[in-house]
Amino acid sequence: MIVRVWRGWSSAADAGVYASHAIERVFPSLAKIAGHHDAFLLQRTDGGRVEFVVVTTWDSLDAVRRFAGENVDRAVIEPAALKVLSEFDTTVRHYELLYHAGPK
Repeated sequence: MIVRVWRGWSSAADAGVYASHAIERVFPSLAKIAGHHDAFLLQRTDGGRVEFVVVTTWDSLDAVRRFAGENVDRAVIEPAALKVLSEFDTTVRHYELLYHAGPK
């Protein structure tokens, strides 16, 4: 399994807008892609800024390609997100999941 990790930042005022966009638009569209498993949205407030970490899990890099295209390391950021993010990573990191201690 592949874990894809991306980070972006917004102002505290725009954080809710970004979170709603990710939860209501992006994550449901990912769920329709063959090979996609999970999506997690993490948030951390630091002063007047909010950091978001998006973690998604996939069967393989081929599954990631169905979402991101051939350059799997390129971040996919929709125009609606660009309007409220003040800073973001233009690339993502991929990790191979070695172990998961989830519910039985």
